[in-house]
Amino acid sequence: MANDLIHIQSGIAQGDEIKLAELYKLFHKRLQHFSRLIIRNDEIAEEVVDDVFVKLWARRTKIQEIENLTVYLYIAVKNQSLNALSKKAQELITESFSYLDIDIKEAVGSPDELMITSEMMSNMQAAVDALPPRCKMIFKLIREDGLRYKEVAQILNISVNTIDVQMAIAVKRICSALQISRQSKTPSLGQPEKKL
Repeated sequence: MANDLIHIQSGIAQGDEIKLAELYKLFHKRLQHFSRLIIRNDEIAEEVVDDVFVKLWARRTKIQEIENLTVYLYIAVKNQSLNALSKKAQELITESFSYLDIDIKEAVGSPDELMITSEMMSNMQAAVDALPPRCKMIFKLIREDGLRYKEVAQILNISVNTIDVQMAIAVKRICSALQISRQSKTPSLGQPEKKL
């Protein structure tokens, strides 16, 4: 994908609208979901992402100066989303960030994915929803969007060690929640059910 991005970046710098459309197609859904995590509004999130691509096109002559286009797009969407939120700052001051919503993609296709039951997916989604807000966002960016730790650290302006710690917390809590769910439904015979 890195080579594809370099090729797309070069095409955009030369004014190729088809390359811009390719970039849009590659990133639009992921960036919109990322913006929605911050803004909580699909329409505004879509506008934010569209604005980022419009600005990118307007500054296309400088696109070759961007070292990592993926990180650039996420940071631009984050900043634009925060700008959009500044209009509603007073409302947000009174709310917590516990509203962040992370959707786990539905399992479709491979035999491994088909083995996951809807109950298991439901339990998994509940475990992810129970994560602390920053932990949820980091988990989503790495597991769903496929970003590397270093990229997420740049996007969120935190250290790679923090990403590592947050991912360890997420995985531990999700695994723990799934075990608890399984144990509470099928306690072993002759042994009292564990209280947590």
